[in-house]
Amino acid sequence: MTKQYALGIFDDEDVLLHAVENVRAAGVKIYDVFSPYPVHGIDDALGIERSRLPIAAFFFGLTGLSFALWMQIYMLGVDWPMIIGGKPHISLPAFVPVAFELTVFFTCHGMALTFFTITGLYPRFKVPVMDVRATDDKFVMAIELDETGSQFSRLTQLLRDNGASEVNQKEMTNN
Repeated sequence: MTKQYALGIFDDEDVLLHAVENVRAAGVKIYDVFSPYPVHGIDDALGIERSRLPIAAFFFGLTGLSFALWMQIYMLGVDWPMIIGGKPHISLPAFVPVAFELTVFFTCHGMALTFFTITGLYPRFKVPVMDVRATDDKFVMAIELDETGSQFSRLTQLLRDNGASEVNQKEMTNN
């Protein structure tokens, strides 16, 4: 499936932030903004909601903690009980280091897998790049066009009025 995009290229992040606000105020839906480094305030300007990934992190951590405690209680209290240093079989203070490590382990790996799954960042032969300069020194605002691309001239004028140094049309294919 092929989609067309209007790409507004900006030289300065402040100009980009104001342009995002003005373009959204004009009723245009912005597909995404690409920049060589994180831009403070761009999420708010684009109207992106707060991520729910911390909720997933909490549940991954809870799973890791539960697994660690279950594993240690089962191994040291049920499967192979041993008296070590006169401590009881199920001694929770002794379980803290392993429980902490497995909580962190499950959270980190679960979050990495969740992030890559949600964003679609996975290995592929051809990586889609809107404009190569977005990885170097330019800021790129991508706006999805309709099938005919008829609104490109209107978007070109709107982006130039808001400080775009150039406006290009790009066709992308979904893999």
